Amino acid sequence: MPARPDDRVLVVIPAWNEAGAIAGTIREVRGSELDLDILVVDDGSGDGTAAVARDAGAEVVRLPFNLGVGGAMRTGYRYAMREGYDVVVQIDADGQHDPTYLPQLLAGLEHSDVVIGARFAGEGTYAARGPRRWAMRLLAAVLSWLAGTRLTDVTSGFRVANRRAVRVFADHYPAEYLGDTVESLVIALRVGCTVTQQPVHMRPRTIGTASQSPLRAATYLVRAVVALALALVRRWPAATETLGQEKS
Repeated sequence: MPARPDDRVLVVIPAWNEAGAIAGTIREVRGSELDLDILVVDDGSGDGTAAVARDAGAEVVRLPFNLGVGGAMRTGYRYAMREGYDVVVQIDADGQHDPTYLPQLLAGLEHSDVVIGARFAGEGTYAARGPRRWAMRLLAAVLSWLAGTRLTDVTSGFRVANRRAVRVFADHYPAEYLGDTVESLVIALRVGCTVTQQPVHMRPRTIGTASQSPLRAATYLVRAVVALALALVRRWPAATETLGQEKS
């Protein structure tokens, strides 16, 4: 359950060319039997994702071209603010995130502003190796230090945010590579939000396969370090003011 029983909950699903998986994801979210609404942000798809999502019963916002997950989620957060939602849930369109964990994630908002659905936290057998795992550990160590609590999976896109965090993300959610995960958490922490995690099991993609290679893994490591460095040196005074307005 959300932190408050009367909270309005919006599930935002960023989707790019996910026509084969999006209907199943929407059905699973509906099957959670929670009182929530679903918004699919079609991130410039060219395969009919928007039509499939609409037929499956979701609200759909279509972006004119591909902005990436960060741009799609910023759209979702702004929609949530405009429509008066109290909680935003982010779920991937490809079926990797299991909606049966939503009650635990939402319950975590009783003590946190952002709750991450975390791999590497004792639930499931998800594994990452080589440079990709090194990058994840580095990012998790730095974000744990900032948060003052142990975070094992700061690149997870399975997360929930309360209204305080939603207000910040609606104005400042980053669109750069890894910004939608790592930098968004840095922003939240630096403006005073609390971030915690709940262990979850993540599943393989239901449609298609993720691209993996030694070169891609090494590139991920370099990009992760750069993204973290940029997140730590940037200043967000406007975000601080926004959070202050929400506290008042």
